[in-house]
Amino acid sequence: MSGRRREGRTSRNPSPRRRLSRRVLIVCGGQKTEKQYLDGLKRAERNPSVSVAIKTNPRSPSEVVNHAHKLKRQSPEDFDDVWCVFDVDEFRDIDRAADLARRHRVGLAISNPCFELWLLLHFDDRTAYSPSYASLLPLLRTHLPDYDKTDLAFTAYATGIQQACSRARSLEPTGEAPYVNPSTGMWQVVELMRRT
Repeated sequence: MSGRRREGRTSRNPSPRRRLSRRVLIVCGGQKTEKQYLDGLKRAERNPSVSVAIKTNPRSPSEVVNHAHKLKRQSPEDFDDVWCVFDVDEFRDIDRAADLARRHRVGLAISNPCFELWLLLHFDDRTAYSPSYASLLPLLRTHLPDYDKTDLAFTAYATGIQQACSRARSLEPTGEAPYVNPSTGMWQVVELMRRT
């Protein structure tokens, strides 16, 4: 009887364990603000179905995309999705960055004019043209008088995430038109991080 195979068993090796989480790399073009926000979101969500690595590369948009592509190339098996987060501000290479991102299959979450638009959308609609960071700062400070872009407290934004995503999507539903002002593609990254 020991020579016969038990019913229901096969001679195949067991299949490898299925990976449980989506692996996402996000490269931020800002020095601190974007990373602090995303780190706070990651901690708040504790989403087991998404594993997120957040890096910074405070350079021009095309350099941010090139850096993300380099990280992706160095570890092609480590990431399912690669995203870059940066502002339009006064940068002149947005078109080049968008072209590189398409070629390298890197997602873009661009804020026009700046990331503070995304933060403001947690509290209020903003549909009027905004020429710069300086024009948005007083509006953001009506909600957060002590706002400091070098020391972002994510808890101040935690309850407004869903509203910010809805408001951002209504400004530019595809998240792919960086010259729409105001607009931000941050909702795409946030929804990816919150996905179950």
